[in-house]
Amino acid sequence: MQSYSTTPQVSAPRRSRRATVAATLTLALALLGTGGTLAPAAQAVAAPAAQTAALGPYDRGPNPTNAILEAARGPFTIAETTVSSLQVTGFGGGTIYYPTSTSEGTFGGVAVSPGYTASRSTMASFASRLASHGFVVFNIDTLTRSDQPASRGRQLLAALDYLTQRSSAASRVDPNRLGVAGHSMGGGGTLSAANSRPDLQAAIPLTPWHTTKSWTGIRVPTMVIGAENDAIASVSQHARPFYNSIPASSEKAYLELNNAGHTAPNTSNTTIAKYSVAWMKRFIDDDVRYDQFLCPVPSTGTTISAYLGTCPHS
Repeated sequence: MQSYSTTPQVSAPRRSRRATVAATLTLALALLGTGGTLAPAAQAVAAPAAQTAALGPYDRGPNPTNAILEAARGPFTIAETTVSSLQVTGFGGGTIYYPTSTSEGTFGGVAVSPGYTASRSTMASFASRLASHGFVVFNIDTLTRSDQPASRGRQLLAALDYLTQRSSAASRVDPNRLGVAGHSMGGGGTLSAANSRPDLQAAIPLTPWHTTKSWTGIRVPTMVIGAENDAIASVSQHARPFYNSIPASSEKAYLELNNAGHTAPNTSNTTIAKYSVAWMKRFIDDDVRYDQFLCPVPSTGTTISAYLGTCPHS
């Protein structure tokens, strides 16, 4: 097992939307007082205001627990619809997984790409599990199975545009809360997509492969998931350099799966699912309830051989 320091790299984090609201409320309340002390009336309303801000407009689902994140399915019942390649341009169609409930409003959207020579079936477990936690997830096929990472990045973005503008699930998706994920060359495509569309909210490259090693232009919160025993996209040549090159001013994390290989994301994997959901929830939904699973950084052990991150997030 490779040994890396797990001391978190601290950077100036992006302030969450609710953190900005809370700070504004605090300042406004302080101005009601004199001599730097809150007036009694301000003290009376301060606690309720903070509680309201803490709820968050995009929080979806129950308060998260380890048991919820580690279960085979999340708290939302989901359905799926197939999109033919003949219906779209710029990518190869796919399957959209979405929560059946509309009582909590719209959901964040995520596009997922398979790896080299693979079809969307290899990412079905990951995509459907993510959707069951309150996302609309488009698990795509690529134009050809030999498409390179840069092409897969463009296809991920084309899929998001279709999902939010033309798909039957468009009304369920918030077009301002979107993310991307992918495996292998799809993971490389995830980096490409994040680099070219900085208004994305989150990106998760899974055992990523790309000939480009430097990603200094990425501003999207990105969790790179590598596998310790990956013989195709070794962490020393791919996942670790990718993570290291992303600026410290951007939210980022590096999770290395202990004793795992390149195809780990192609089957149900509790560790991948748990931290992917937490990352997407934290940054697509701005749901600070999930910070507890990311900060302080998780300990290494039987499932994680290394973890690095830019904590704190809030």
